[in-house]
Amino acid sequence: MGFFSAVKRIFGGTHSAGAKSEKAPRAEDARQTPAAAAPDRAVAAASPAVANDEALTLRLREAEPRLSVWLGIILEGVDQAGDLLWQRLEFLLRALDAPEGEAAAFVADFQGWLARMEYRQVEEFRSELQYRLALALDLEDEEDERNRLFLKISEGLSRTREQFARGLDKLFAGHGELDEAFWEELEELFIMADLGYEASLELVQRLRERARREKVSQAAQARELLMAELEEIFRAPRRIMAVNPPEVVLLIGVNGVGKTTTIAKLAHRARMQGKTVMIAAADTFRAAAIEQLQVWAERVGALFHARPAGSDPAAVAYEAVDRAVKEGVDVLFVDTAGRLQTKVNLMEELTKIRQVLGKKHPGAPHRSILVIDATTGQNALSQTKLFKEAAGVDELILTKLDGTAKGGVAIAVAMQHHLPITFVGLGEKLEDLRPFNGADYARALLGQPGGGGRA
Repeated sequence: MGFFSAVKRIFGGTHSAGAKSEKAPRAEDARQTPAAAAPDRAVAAASPAVANDEALTLRLREAEPRLSVWLGIILEGVDQAGDLLWQRLEFLLRALDAPEGEAAAFVADFQGWLARMEYRQVEEFRSELQYRLALALDLEDEEDERNRLFLKISEGLSRTREQFARGLDKLFAGHGELDEAFWEELEELFIMADLGYEASLELVQRLRERARREKVSQAAQARELLMAELEEIFRAPRRIMAVNPPEVVLLIGVNGVGKTTTIAKLAHRARMQGKTVMIAAADTFRAAAIEQLQVWAERVGALFHARPAGSDPAAVAYEAVDRAVKEGVDVLFVDTAGRLQTKVNLMEELTKIRQVLGKKHPGAPHRSILVIDATTGQNALSQTKLFKEAAGVDELILTKLDGTAKGGVAIAVAMQHHLPITFVGLGEKLEDLRPFNGADYARALLGQPGGGGRA
């Protein structure tokens, strides 16, 4: 599915709360019937289904142009999965200019997912449904979705913030001038937030230089300095996104960081964006890893490629690329081992896989993603250093952020290794892998309001 980019013009970019959209869904776009041309006669003669469609269209037109609001209208009176839900979803998608075939395909895909997950009640899957619609309609950067993400990040960082933000408040309130005592206490706070010694020294030095540059001398103004510095640290550099399809994405990381579920979540995102996806199980040293990945591939509707346990991982990667090219796959995700149960060095094996991918498909892997566990704190730093030097890393995904008091490690990793953090894991659900936004992360970490704006 090449899902519905036309919906952007309905939103017209961004809208303030309460604004009415001049390009909201139109009744004649949603369903061409005689009733649409003659509404007065339709009230008396139309079937209940058509009348209901007209009422829904009117309500959608008058509502705030937000996905959550539109979904709320569509779900009114719907308690569980069934014919009424499927009719309402197709109606919403058609009202948003989705071609009939794509709307039907979206609904069929969601029906299959609900059956596999054995969900029936709307409250069990509403959040997932909104997430899928946001991806499919290219509305993830809409204000409402950004607010949802900010709340998720804030919840995930709550344990870190309890210590860190409280300590900052006390520090900023307890000092007048930015003197040596202030900087020493700030450095201690950073270390306690699990930035590590070297990163804490570097961040304090950067803040000192920014304070001098901006002629800031009072502790009360230090929060704004820190916010600005963190946003700069997290700012991802631009890069060329064009690839020769299929895009080959290599996932690396030690065992236990959540690599397998992260692959599933990435595949799910790509599927919802209308891409065909394949997952290759090149972690052949654990039979359970292959089986687990196959289950996830089936859940998210991705193709799957594997060999028996103990096979050569590079051979699996080679075959997967060959198959992906032949079958016209858009994105190929390649899982790798986090620990080898042989005498072969892990980094040597990763290097071999990279070389095989590049020979079979020029430019591959197009992205090498290191998955790190936020709860490991300083171990995440050492893992990043090791994999970056030995195997090559293009970007980071930070998992298990919802269960850690060590959220400050993200600052240290981004600052010391100059790698962009592209996603953060905020829970176990497929929707809980969300794009990383440095500005929102900084605000959530410091206990500041945020969301709804671009970084």
